[in-house]
Amino acid sequence: MTAPHIQTERIKLVPQTLEEVRARVEGMAANQKAELSSEWLAQLQAATVDLWTLGFAIVHRADDTVIGACGFKGPPGTDGIVEIAYGVAPDYQGHGYATEAAEALVAYAFNSGQVRVVRAHTFSEASASTRVLTKCGFQAVGEVIDPEDGLVWRWERQHDLTA
Repeated sequence: MTAPHIQTERIKLVPQTLEEVRARVEGMAANQKAELSSEWLAQLQAATVDLWTLGFAIVHRADDTVIGACGFKGPPGTDGIVEIAYGVAPDYQGHGYATEAAEALVAYAFNSGQVRVVRAHTFSEASASTRVLTKCGFQAVGEVIDPEDGLVWRWERQHDLTA
């Protein structure tokens, strides 16, 4: 069964297949592979992968061009927390596509009924990603040490159950 696309005003998030994701990882340079979480790579090798692990291609609806990728860093934990990640190709940055993708991921997570908090991490400096998260209603909640990235800022958005 094919998972449905998630559509916003200007983009659609197209679920990736296990084969597509594995091929993309295999095609990466060694330095790119080194940036991937060992936990996520282990999930990718497991037989029980899903949209929480495989993620989405960000496709520009006007010309059906893949302009980036986004997704979750794994399924929601028993604590109801899930982490998002996103990236947009340089030619498409600065036009709000990352914000649109992040909002779509948040909506998907909260609508799943499994998530009470969506989390994201950024490098510990103001950046395009910190602006995206601020626009999406995330709050900076502190600094943490990420095993792969070192000191990062943690951002969270709570599920508003009254909405």
